Amino acid sequence: MFIETDVTPNPATLKFLPGRTVLEQGSADFDRAEAASISPLAAALFELPAVERVFLGTDFISVTKSDAMDWPALKPQVLGAIMEHFLSGRPVMASDARLADEDVDPADREIADQIKELLDARVRPAVAGDGGDIVFRGFRAGVVTLHMQGACSGCPSSTATLKMGIENLLRHYVPEVTSVEQVAA
Repeated sequence: MFIETDVTPNPATLKFLPGRTVLEQGSADFDRAEAASISPLAAALFELPAVERVFLGTDFISVTKSDAMDWPALKPQVLGAIMEHFLSGRPVMASDARLADEDVDPADREIADQIKELLDARVRPAVAGDGGDIVFRGFRAGVVTLHMQGACSGCPSSTATLKMGIENLLRHYVPEVTSVEQVAA
């Protein structure tokens, strides 16, 4: 098994590409070991020293480390844990894992669907290229709420991406959008 690695705009995060599907759909972001109990892969990565965050995308895994260890020392351990997981045949996520709910006013469901289509077509592919994801969490009273995951979480340029990029894009195509806010998981 050959696993490629790629840098991200966040120097504390590396993107690992195992050459196979990681998640069939969506993404999963784990900011602590306790939250990773629903993912055998993420749990194994949190057993490594200095791992602070694990993000699972459709075809990649982003790992964020603390300053306690440099990538040259940690990277081989991460590669080994990923390879061992996939060769074992264990699932990436537990079968009973559940994603967070959306907060959308029922009267705005059509607008929310339009926002999600724009995010899926124009934003998420670019953000995934940097080892992260942006997940729609809701739309109420003109405010779109998004959760930034993976390399995007804690990235120095994430606020600029959110406000200048995504907010401007959504306001241009969806006049009902007045602002975009970041929310925690």
